[in-house]
Amino acid sequence: MGASENPFTIKPLIAALCFHQLFEGMGLGGCILQADYGVKMKVIMVFFFSVTTPFGIALGIGLSEVYSDTSPTALIVEGVLNAISAGLLNYMALVDLLANEFMGTKLQSRIKLQLLCYIAVFLGAGGMSVMAIWA
Repeated sequence: MGASENPFTIKPLIAALCFHQLFEGMGLGGCILQADYGVKMKVIMVFFFSVTTPFGIALGIGLSEVYSDTSPTALIVEGVLNAISAGLLNYMALVDLLANEFMGTKLQSRIKLQLLCYIAVFLGAGGMSVMAIWA
C-alpha cells in the first residue's frame, strides 16, 4: 500500500487492511490473554502487533522512489514472498486449525455436525474464491 500512488488502489486496501487488522487483533488479543505469559511479555506482543503494519507502510513509502514493479527482480521477489505466505496460510488453516477441529471427539461422534462443518468449510472456500475475482 505504501508503494502505490493510485487512489483507486489505496482506498480498497485501506478498507481491507482496517477490517483485517480489527479481526486479527481480536483473535490474537484473545490468544495473548489466554496464554501463560506475564504482563511484560503480553505488552511486548501487543506492541509488535501494533507497529508491524505502520512499519510496513512506512517501508513501502520509503521504497516507492526506487521500486520498479515491472523489473524482473521485483516480480521474482514478489512471487516468492506470495508463494511463501500462501503456503504458510494453507498449512495453518488445514493442519493446525481444521485437522485439530475435525479430528476432535466432539465432531467425530456427531455425523450431522461433521457434515455441517464440511459444508461450512466448502462454502467459506468458495466465498473466498469468488472474492478473489476482485483481488
